Amino acid sequence: ERTKDQGSSSSTKTGLPVTSDGIPLTVTHPLTGGEVPIYVGDYVLGGYGTGCVMGVPAHDERDFEFAKVMDLPVIHVVEDPKADVDDEGEKGCFTSKGTLVNSGDFSGMKSDEAVNAITEKLSSIEMGSLTTNYKLRDWVFSRQRYWGEPIPIYFPIKFTSDGEDLNPTDHDFEIDYNNPIPVDESDLPLCLPEMDNFEPSGDTPEGILSRADPSWRFFQKDGKWFSRETNTMPQWAGSCWYYFRYLDPSNSEKAFDEKLDEQWMPVDLYVGGAEHAVLHLLYARFWHKVLYDAGFTKHSEPFQKLVHQGMILGSDGEKMSKSRGNVVNPDDIVTSAGADALRLYEMFMGPLEAVKPWQ
Repeated sequence: ERTKDQGSSSSTKTGLPVTSDGIPLTVTHPLTGGEVPIYVGDYVLGGYGTGCVMGVPAHDERDFEFAKVMDLPVIHVVEDPKADVDDEGEKGCFTSKGTLVNSGDFSGMKSDEAVNAITEKLSSIEMGSLTTNYKLRDWVFSRQRYWGEPIPIYFPIKFTSDGEDLNPTDHDFEIDYNNPIPVDESDLPLCLPEMDNFEPSGDTPEGILSRADPSWRFFQKDGKWFSRETNTMPQWAGSCWYYFRYLDPSNSEKAFDEKLDEQWMPVDLYVGGAEHAVLHLLYARFWHKVLYDAGFTKHSEPFQKLVHQGMILGSDGEKMSKSRGNVVNPDDIVTSAGADALRLYEMFMGPLEAVKPWQ
């Protein structure tokens, strides 16, 4: 896996054929039976799938550039009736949908139709199957604000001078962030300290809790000094599993009772905006899977049915924003017409899932 620049379509591709005793190795195409050469390319990402991909130089710009550098044949299998040809009468790279050609039994099919047909064929001969892949991006699980669950981690303190009766209030010290220590379960929950001023300062990555009373931030254990983590968790730390806590909100012994989980879960219907699909819903399902694997819930999925409510646009048909000046403040409508009238009007603006302009 190389740099982003080398993975782009504009950089010069390099690579080598895979050989054994000087003989180029090939693999057999599962549908045509033809021999396909194997190359190592600098633009193929090792983390994508298995790291081994099928090159389609006629229909992928990076593969096309690689094929030209390696003098590999470029066989078009999707036809573009409006395709341009170069001075030598050769077609370029076509990356849109079209009609299949040079594809045996699949020639003449439209791209979408062919994808399903080829998948079914590979499945029938046990050479492949339809698979859904999921990927979670790295999640920065810390915030520098006050409001948020305190992170139950602490770190050793190293004083910059020697001596007895050293303490972090009166002596210089360094925090050893390379050795995080979890708070004992018996000491949970860890609560936020009371603070008179929790406005953000913006001048330190340590967060607002670094200004908390030293009696909260620092403590001694076995004669050694430690400092608590001063960042807080993001709001997702709670919203990813809040539906579990709704089952048993007053339970001080555990997050929720197993019998209530068995009785009420999973959630029958989740109604939310499409903007939550790649953030809240994805991470909520991730958290649910963790809780399921850990044995906290008997249900492998959190939600049985999902409905995406349509967005209410401005009267100009654009997404509401202050810069466009098309924001309709619901508080103004509630003041003039009442909350019930506003709710009823929104319900009858159109189908629940439809995107609708305010009128």
